[in-house]
Amino acid sequence: MSSSTTKNTDVPHSGSYAYRVCAIAALAGLLFGFDIAVINGALVFLRDQFHLSDFSTELAASSLLAGCIAGALIAGWLSDRYGRRSVLAASGLLFAVSSVGAALPRNFIEFGIARFAGGIAIGIASMLAPLYMAEVSPARIRGRLVSLNQMAIVTGILFAYLVNWSLSFQGQSGWRWMFAIAVLPSLGLFIGLFFVPESPRWLVERKRIPEALDVLKKIEGRNAEAQLAMIQNSVLAESGTFSDLLAPALHRPLFLAVALAILQQITGINTVLFYGSVIWERQLGSSSHSTAIGANVTIGLINFLATIVALWLIDRLGRRPLLMFSSGCMAVCQLLLGIAFLLPSPPALLVLGCMLLCVAVFAVGLGPGAWVLMAELFPTRVRGRAMSVANTALWIASFVLTATFLSLAHAITITGAFCVYSVMCVLTFLLVQKLIPETKGKSLEEIEQLWM
Repeated sequence: MSSSTTKNTDVPHSGSYAYRVCAIAALAGLLFGFDIAVINGALVFLRDQFHLSDFSTELAASSLLAGCIAGALIAGWLSDRYGRRSVLAASGLLFAVSSVGAALPRNFIEFGIARFAGGIAIGIASMLAPLYMAEVSPARIRGRLVSLNQMAIVTGILFAYLVNWSLSFQGQSGWRWMFAIAVLPSLGLFIGLFFVPESPRWLVERKRIPEALDVLKKIEGRNAEAQLAMIQNSVLAESGTFSDLLAPALHRPLFLAVALAILQQITGINTVLFYGSVIWERQLGSSSHSTAIGANVTIGLINFLATIVALWLIDRLGRRPLLMFSSGCMAVCQLLLGIAFLLPSPPALLVLGCMLLCVAVFAVGLGPGAWVLMAELFPTRVRGRAMSVANTALWIASFVLTATFLSLAHAITITGAFCVYSVMCVLTFLLVQKLIPETKGKSLEEIEQLWM
């Protein structure tokens, strides 16, 4: 076969195969998005059902995130021991069980336990889905493929908002179906993972070289053997223990990943995603649950469309420009939201416009960009453990934000809260501008050389 023929067949095939594999793994992102967003609409009903105070409302919203911390803590060890694919499949089953549990609680404690279990599944999936996708993606389209995870997350968020709105007309019991419907994609993830390969980098770590080469031939085409050699060299150079994360060469990538993970959350995006309906009812005097929940559908749609733009841009413009644009614009949006709530009767269109713009610029840059970079920055042998640390930091930050928003708004006013988030956005901009390297177009092994 001539080289021109190889070029015309292998490379397109490798891209299409990687897309199919990543599409199945992205179901974990869909469940991630659905589970974090479904509480937005359910909260207004849960407050009535269980007579929740502001503190209990924060617990209802953040119990999932407490589970996410636990899931992120164990995800790296589990994936390095049992493989990316097997652990992702287990998380799919846990998603299904937790969805049923959240739909059928007899009291608030049972609800919290079910949501905590769902959080464990999210904590695992949030780390493993982008990690697995990065490890089965050709370098030239890796940013786009890993961003499919963010695309799936925002699709899940939009799906949750639509489900919430449609079921809000069913009365007080509608919130139970809001949680129960997640069983279907949960089982889809579990079944679908039987039809995708294990990560070639994990297979090399386990010395299953022929299997790794077979997978790489489907992913990389004619470059499979060269990629295999690069992976083998990378694996031989790393010892892969938690203590290795303290090695001098890993100080910078670990700091950057953890800092970016924390800042992505404390820029305040989850105040809109989790508490949108409560904000509309409490601050803007929305007359019905359905109206308040319906406003979130527009936010979910903008989030979805902006993420499509991100998929198109991230491998063209690179990670850094999108991250700086995103964090800079978010700083302005959060400040404008704070100013809007200073007005005696905040205009609903102004508040909605600020929320929409904030969500849009987050989805274009900081949303997918942070996940892509966290999956790219670390050497192969410690990638699972390092991402576990970064994801744990992310979920701790998300938990703190979600568990304190109503209390913070009460203590320093909602205007003060959004001004705090605006400052966090400025800090994110400065971190990216000064310290984050550009990884566009580089293989994972080439990125590793940046820290040597």
